[in-house]
Amino acid sequence: QVQVAESGGGLVQAGGSLRLACAASAAASGVIFSIAAMGWYRQAPGQQREFVARVTRDGRIEYADSVQGRFTISRDSAKNTVYLQMNTLKPEDTAIYYCNADRVATEEGVFGAWGQGTQVTVSS
Repeated sequence: QVQVAESGGGLVQAGGSLRLACAASAAASGVIFSIAAMGWYRQAPGQQREFVARVTRDGRIEYADSVQGRFTISRDSAKNTVYLQMNTLKPEDTAIYYCNADRVATEEGVFGAWGQGTQVTVSS
């Protein structure tokens, strides 16, 4: 199985910045051969979970229109870690941010995984 752990959430004023991190790990052997993609999603109270940003194994990056130009996703493949730099934050960015690891190849098989989520709160 694969585990994903997020960190870096918190409370910030509108216009401020936060950086989220997400690390994937293989629970049994500890060896990850490859990850097809890692990305961020968010869910605000009373709303459905929505896509934020994603980076694929070959480096292709996608952003939701609502965060384009303000958020930057990056990755450290050696550490199986992805980051989300969030600048010029707005109150509407307030949500629980979830990390997803897609098609993680390990000695035990290929798995997908979601993290537990990290709260981001932007005050006006």
